Amino acid sequence: SLSAGLDLPGRFLFATLTLMTLIAILVFIEEAVYIYRKIPSSKRSIIIWINAAAPVISTTSCIGMWVPRSTMFTDFTAGIFFAIVIHKFLMMMIKECGGQKVLLRRFENGRFTISTGPCCCCCLCLPRVPITRQTLFWLKLGTFQFAVFRPVLIFLSIVLWSNGNYVLYNLSPKGPELWISCFIGALTLCALWAVGIMFRKVRILLKCKNIIPKFALYQFIVILNQLQTTIINIFATQKVIPCAPPLSSRARGSYIAQQLLIMEMFLITVISRVVYRRKYHDLEPLGCAAEEPEDKKQPP
Repeated sequence: SLSAGLDLPGRFLFATLTLMTLIAILVFIEEAVYIYRKIPSSKRSIIIWINAAAPVISTTSCIGMWVPRSTMFTDFTAGIFFAIVIHKFLMMMIKECGGQKVLLRRFENGRFTISTGPCCCCCLCLPRVPITRQTLFWLKLGTFQFAVFRPVLIFLSIVLWSNGNYVLYNLSPKGPELWISCFIGALTLCALWAVGIMFRKVRILLKCKNIIPKFALYQFIVILNQLQTTIINIFATQKVIPCAPPLSSRARGSYIAQQLLIMEMFLITVISRVVYRRKYHDLEPLGCAAEEPEDKKQPP
């Protein structure tokens, strides 16, 4: 633990961030109880999983901040949890449309636009794919593979790390960490691509269910937890972030990433409570158009 070597401002910062983490956990617990009581059982567990992403990442970052040697395990725990949440978010969009059978009936003659981010946003020449049971299967497989293979690769990384063969954010092509990271990155892009394809199709239909703010919160978690942390730690590994004794460059970069995540996930937890707290009606067979005026009149 680093608490013994902290000065007064440092202790105040650590105490404030720890308090923010505890508040985020309490907000999530209160929200989970509300969801359990008010949301239909078919959607209950999926929405709780998605709402748990921010407080879980905040908790793992707080543990890593107080116990520096646990950073490897806390980062990997957050990574495994987030891989599951990506799949849950895709399933939530299908559930909000009424389930797979209802979704296929709603978009009976529709097509998926696959020229979307993060993989093919510039490939406008790609054909539009018919919405069938098979294409839905491939979209679900795109996120499910990430939820399965990322924990396996993370377990392999921990085994190699315990043997001294794995170093986080080491860019040397001779080590396994670069190749494992590239493979995880490719799996991540495929999973995010599947979610993006589905969102682009259902965002108008589910506008009355606030799917756009929900997707924005999900995107923020992706960017902050994956991209921001990776960039900071690569900068620290390459000595761009200077050392500040007794902290090395790598340790300082890890602390910066963890402290930023705690504050950011706290805000996302509070905003998620507002977005997911609202009660929504089920979609009518003809879509959301007739429902939107009534929905706008309801107070949040």
